[in-house]
Amino acid sequence: MTKADIVSEISKNTGIDKATVLASVESFMDIVKNSLSQGDNVYLRGFGSFVIKKRAQKTARNISKNTTIIIPEHNIPSFKPAKTFLNEVK
Repeated sequence: MTKADIVSEISKNTGIDKATVLASVESFMDIVKNSLSQGDNVYLRGFGSFVIKKRAQKTARNISKNTTIIIPEHNIPSFKPAKTFLNEVK
């Protein structure tokens, strides 16, 4: 399912025009991205959590040049579904 499909479904179910729904969906995604970039987690009860995970520094190998490189510590976004969400999917 794509973002356009989601917008169409919400528009069909609520009767709100697609332009307004698209603006709402875009705004939601921007808020989640901005919160995560500032280091704040986003919790949606019954759906799941968008959280920041910290990756430790590690040593990796560049096979083509036969050298080792150090990958610095960094953060990555992650999604953890709620238990009710997992039960419905199963």
